[in-house]
Amino acid sequence: MTRKAPREDVGDEGLEVGSPKTWAGGVPAVGHALGTAYRQMGAGRTLLTLLRVNQKTGFDCPGCAWPEGDGHRSPAEFCENGAKAVAEEATVRRVTRDFFAEHPVDELARRSDYWLGQQGRLTEPMYKPAGSDHYEPISWEAAFGVVARELRALDHPDQALFYTSGRTSNEAAFAYQLLVRRFGTNNLPDCSNMCHESSGSALTETLGIGKGTVLLEDLHRADLIFVVGQNPGTNHPRMLTALERAKRGGARIVAVNPLPEAGLLRFRNPQKASGLAGTGTALSDRFLQIRLGGDLALFQALSLLLLEAEDAAPGTVVDREFVEAHTHGFEAWEKHLRGLDGAGPDRATHWAEVIEATGLTRAEIEETARDVLAARSVVVCWAMGLTQHRKSVPTIREIVNFLLLRGNVGRPGAGVCPVRGHSNVQGDRTMGIYEKPKPEFLDALEEEFGFPPPREHGHDTVEAIRAMRDGDARVFFAMGGNFVSATPDTAATEAALRRCRLTVQVSTKLNRSHAVCGEQALILPTLGRTERDVQAGGEQFVTVEDSMGMVHASRGRLRPASDALLSEVAIVCRLARELFGDDPHVPWAEFEAGYDAIRERVERVVPGFDDFNARVRGPGGFTLPNAPRDERRFPTATGKANFTVNALEVLRVPPGRLLLQTIRSHDQYNTTIYGLDDRYRGIRNGRRVVFVHADDLAERGLADGDMLDIVSEWADGERVAEGFRAVAYPTARGCCAAYFPETNVLVPLDSVAETSNTPTSKSVVVRLRRAAEDAPVGAAGETAGETAIRRGGG
Repeated sequence: MTRKAPREDVGDEGLEVGSPKTWAGGVPAVGHALGTAYRQMGAGRTLLTLLRVNQKTGFDCPGCAWPEGDGHRSPAEFCENGAKAVAEEATVRRVTRDFFAEHPVDELARRSDYWLGQQGRLTEPMYKPAGSDHYEPISWEAAFGVVARELRALDHPDQALFYTSGRTSNEAAFAYQLLVRRFGTNNLPDCSNMCHESSGSALTETLGIGKGTVLLEDLHRADLIFVVGQNPGTNHPRMLTALERAKRGGARIVAVNPLPEAGLLRFRNPQKASGLAGTGTALSDRFLQIRLGGDLALFQALSLLLLEAEDAAPGTVVDREFVEAHTHGFEAWEKHLRGLDGAGPDRATHWAEVIEATGLTRAEIEETARDVLAARSVVVCWAMGLTQHRKSVPTIREIVNFLLLRGNVGRPGAGVCPVRGHSNVQGDRTMGIYEKPKPEFLDALEEEFGFPPPREHGHDTVEAIRAMRDGDARVFFAMGGNFVSATPDTAATEAALRRCRLTVQVSTKLNRSHAVCGEQALILPTLGRTERDVQAGGEQFVTVEDSMGMVHASRGRLRPASDALLSEVAIVCRLARELFGDDPHVPWAEFEAGYDAIRERVERVVPGFDDFNARVRGPGGFTLPNAPRDERRFPTATGKANFTVNALEVLRVPPGRLLLQTIRSHDQYNTTIYGLDDRYRGIRNGRRVVFVHADDLAERGLADGDMLDIVSEWADGERVAEGFRAVAYPTARGCCAAYFPETNVLVPLDSVAETSNTPTSKSVVVRLRRAAEDAPVGAAGETAGETAIRRGGG
């Protein structure tokens, strides 16, 4: 039985805190998945839709980018959170013009992300004129006219920003970047800037490719798997099936994380009888409860122990043949590492710094090194817990050093595995969604389409916010996503967007970015993955690239939520025709009519897409070439895989402070809030909680259940998030955690990772204080404007 959208925004009034779970999946996962689906879609629509998720002739899950592999697929090839993602998109709830007439923009801005998302699917284009506080219906033709008019009125193309979410298909992404570069700018910030940009920066420098070097089968074959800074039980639940299979094949798993996560402790596979009725599979053989920011020190220490083992038994540890034939910089790296170790007092000092940085004992690190020595093939997986620190890029480079030392790149069961988030975030980058495009890509575009694309680098996400803040950008166009809730420094981001002359959001559902907008604002509703896409050339399909470089088709089957919806490709192509008129360079009408025409151009522009249209129609699609994985060829500046020297810095905070990481709840995917529970961590009916070690609370005269304000400290002053319940939790000492987007307000815009410019959402220096008696505790829809933001320590 479906339920209507909630009218009230309940907040945290019913918040309950229990004990964290020690296992993930099982019967509760099935119950929660189907319960959400029934409430949003009804029983019949649930059955019709879920049986097509991730099938070879079905549609790609709009959630995470975890691969399906080439082999057998279960009839239920989805996880709990995948089912929730599908249910949110295929919901029968609708947001109509009557809704917008009833709710002014100012009211929507005070609503919670959860309430906004629960209202349902958008059904027609809406426009907020300058000076108005209401959206009103607008025709597609008039909407494109508004965008084209404002773009033409700019003094320079670089005054426009074109953001992309990772849900966008390959075809839409290629057409979109083509429109943007045809317009004359490389301002293509995207969600990668906020997540795996650090991975891409480090891997491109060291291995020559900004992606992972493993396939799903490599996890199954590995002897040892590190899962670092990642919570797959919530963020990539289908990964647990791969880890379970690896365990049954004899692999050992080392979990490295500040929080103990249920999904890495034990997995009860809901697709097996042993998971539903039995105790399931214990996954982690070793849990290293690392301090935030300590991963670089850990992998340096492990590598040093491996070098010492080689000293004790020459020729048995280091893969000299691989190092000499395929790498560069080994001697300098080895000298640096051994210099850190020194002798006598220096050696003691080095280990003291490692222990301080990691929060681990020397024995724990030495035991882990023995795991490495016993393993022939090692895979290191990671996610946001590694990529959102100031030293993220050096940390990932150090992981590459660790793997290169024993030849754990470019052979079965070994390699780097950055686990991507959104379902086509990697494909979008492959298609050219990048503010710093390679000259080779621009050369290919120019040769194919006959116009000179801009060469100057554009703005990434952080730079885009600064440009809007400073008045250097006046039009913001978002192809999907929820920019306001995904970005750091919420108050700064909201103020920046409100300075724009026009903001445009291409969306399937209502979100906060529709309520925090420019003088004029457009909402352009689009088809979802689950829906049929029929154009002049007949029914279409799109393609996506998963986290391991597999490209496959996605075919929706549901009737669109409204007859007024357009596909992302159609939106791009119609806007281009309005903007450029009869374009002699790009056949926009042909692209819209049939997506094969786009794929033919992709084939000629993007390496690896030979015979694209034919190969993607095969069962399961095809795998993109990956030189490090396939050939042990490394297209770097040196022509080899690069060892790099990275300084060890201990992340120290002032007395009384903690390091905060922002995290997701289990009822959440990226910025989409499915519900108000986080059952694996024992949280029900609320989100404004902060997880702190009991001893850290006691040291500050605080206790479980206290209401607190979280105060972040930066050079320009303080930022405050008010009204959070303290939860005594077994996190690493000196560290705490709270959900985003509620705590994005605490992440300073200028606190970014070196090289990648990614916001440092996993290492924010904070202090805790008792909440003021009149503070808005658990207020539904509290915005950054209602959360105290104090500059200059005032």
